[in-house]
Amino acid sequence: MSQPALDRALLPEIGPAVLTMGVFDGVHRGHVALLDATRQAGVARGLPSVALVFDPHTAEVVRPGTVVPRLAPLRVNVERIRELGITHVIPFLFDDEIRSLDADAFLAFLNPEILVRRLVMTPDSAFGRNRGGTVEHMRSFGATAGFEVVVVEPLVVDGAPVSSTRLRQAVAEGDLDTVARLGRPAYLEGVVVEGDHRGRELGYPTANLRFGYTPALPPLGVYTGRVSMPERGVGPAHPALVSIGTRPTFHDEGQLLVEVHLLDYDGDLYGALLELELLHRLRGEVRFASAEELVTQMHADEADARLRLGLG
Repeated sequence: MSQPALDRALLPEIGPAVLTMGVFDGVHRGHVALLDATRQAGVARGLPSVALVFDPHTAEVVRPGTVVPRLAPLRVNVERIRELGITHVIPFLFDDEIRSLDADAFLAFLNPEILVRRLVMTPDSAFGRNRGGTVEHMRSFGATAGFEVVVVEPLVVDGAPVSSTRLRQAVAEGDLDTVARLGRPAYLEGVVVEGDHRGRELGYPTANLRFGYTPALPPLGVYTGRVSMPERGVGPAHPALVSIGTRPTFHDEGQLLVEVHLLDYDGDLYGALLELELLHRLRGEVRFASAEELVTQMHADEADARLRLGLG
């Protein structure tokens, strides 16, 4: 099969290496176990470790029209993997050309920039056209191609494997405790854009977020959170109140908004990249009879948030 048209210059010249690959959305505890095994396999053989991070999500390419809400954007997933000590973390375009390659051809495409000497997989993982690159097949192919397959059992927590799908479901249900237990707190990232200043008029100025990806969102409601905005000197864990909703008190069919009120902060945030972790769900979205009733509830929300965040 001919090689795809993807620019080979995008692959760094690494040579012999230990390889793992996937979307790694959220880099949860299951991913950490796989990536740590990859790093250790590299150390044992004196080889660099490599993680190929597919983007967009493979399901969106295999099933056109599918949109997979993401636990974190690509930039954050790459940073988290690097923090685990993987030598080379490579964002890798997953498109129809790559999808068309069978598993053997895909590894051949990586050659010579990446010469696989150990391939790290989970027992049920598979890659390549028609998911032909199973553990069994890669072991057989590796025996002639000169690489070993390292199989890492999935991490099981509370009787079920930890997976990005499981975390997305927990986020969708508002089960933030489970999200944090399986990996880390639910995460959102967006640029602060100007809104209609409704929050400021009510005494609670908010940072409205615009997302550059499709985030996994919990149910509409009010949450506690912690914020980081390094470029504005905020964080790394500044306490916040977070509203995810359509502001039904003021709009019959409002646009879904994520609004963040930083507690004990006053400053211009427009244009800043805001990184947000959601910690507790305080209540669901409610339509109030008046702005005054809403403000009364917002005071109660702030008091609840301060208590939960240990602010007194």
